[in-house]
Amino acid sequence: MRRRALIVGTTVFVLAAGGGVVAVTQPFTAKAAPAVAPDPARLASVREGPLSSQVTENGTLAYAGQEDGAPYTAVNQIDGIYTSVPTAGQEVRCGDVVYVAGETPVPLLCGDRPAYRDLSYGDEGWDVQALNRNLADLGYGTSRDSDEFGYRTKKAVKELQEKIGAEETGVLKLGEAVFLPGPLRISKVLAKLGTRAGPGAAVAEATSSSRQVTVSLSASQQSEVKVGDPVQITLPSNKTTPGKVSRIGTVVTAPEGKDATIPITVSLDKPADAGALDQAPVRVEITTDGVPKALIVPVTALLGQAGGGYAVEKVDATGNHVQVPVTLGLFDHTQGLVQVTGPLAAGDRVVVPAT
Repeated sequence: MRRRALIVGTTVFVLAAGGGVVAVTQPFTAKAAPAVAPDPARLASVREGPLSSQVTENGTLAYAGQEDGAPYTAVNQIDGIYTSVPTAGQEVRCGDVVYVAGETPVPLLCGDRPAYRDLSYGDEGWDVQALNRNLADLGYGTSRDSDEFGYRTKKAVKELQEKIGAEETGVLKLGEAVFLPGPLRISKVLAKLGTRAGPGAAVAEATSSSRQVTVSLSASQQSEVKVGDPVQITLPSNKTTPGKVSRIGTVVTAPEGKDATIPITVSLDKPADAGALDQAPVRVEITTDGVPKALIVPVTALLGQAGGGYAVEKVDATGNHVQVPVTLGLFDHTQGLVQVTGPLAAGDRVVVPAT
C-alpha cells in the first residue's frame, strides 16, 4: 500500500507540473472508474458548403523583367554625342523618347524583337508590321496588322517624327527607334550625358512598368498549379490584393541541401495596391481548385485505417461512437479542412483531438 501511495503521489505531481488540475474525491480503490462522457470541445460538426484548395508560398514583389528575370537593355545604333539620357525610375511609354544622340531623338517602339535594318517605302516584313502596330496604337492612320510599308505608313512616320522633334523624312533608319516590350521603367542608366554614342553601346537597363510577384514553388506542387489560377497576395502592410498565375517556369532548380523548386509568376489585378513599393516580400495564396458544395470536416478528424483508407469517428445524439469510412476530396491546407464523402450528413458530429 505504501508503494501504491507513492505511485499515486508521483502521478499527481507530474500532472500538476504539466499544468493539469487533479481533484481526488475518493481514496485509491481497485474499482474501475466510471465512463467519462464525451467532451463537447472534442467534437466538430460536419459542414456543407463551398471548399477551395490552396497552395501558400512566400514570394517577391518587383517590377517585371524578362522571363529569366534579367532586365531589358536599350542599345544605341547611331553615332553622336548623348545630349539627353533617361533617369532611373523614369517610365517610358510606347512612342516616348528614351534618349537623344546629337540631334536625333530615339523613341521607344514596343515590340518583342529588335530592328535590324532601315525601314522605308516599299519594304515588307514582320518588322514593318511591328512599326505599323505602334503607329496605329499611337493614333496615326495606318493598318495595324499590315506588314507593308506603304504611303500611309510613310505619312504616319513623318507625323511621329514631327511630334518628337526629329527630321521628318518618312524613313525609319536603323537606330532611330528602340524596339523593346513596353511600356518600360528605367532601372539603371548606363550612358553618360556628353559622351559619344557608338553603335552597340548600352544606354540603359529597364524593366516592365508593371509589377509582378515571383514565387519559387515546390516542384512537388507543380501539377497542382496552372496558368490563370486566382491568387490572393498579402503585402507587407497586411493588405491583400488579387492576382492570377501568369506564367509557370519550365526549369527546375535544386540548390544543395534544399528542395527542388520551379519559378512561377503572378500578375496583379490591381497594380495600384502595391503603392510605391519597388521590391518587397509578400505571401501568396494560390487557389488551385474548388467545389461549390462539399461535406467538410477538419483534417484532424481523419483516422487512418489499418487496411488503408480513412474514417472519422461519428458521435450520435445518444453519445454512441462509431467509425465511419470516408473518401477524401479537396484539401484546404490553409484552414485545415478536407472534403469527405461517406455515410455522413451536414450537422453530424465527429471527434477531433483536444486542443
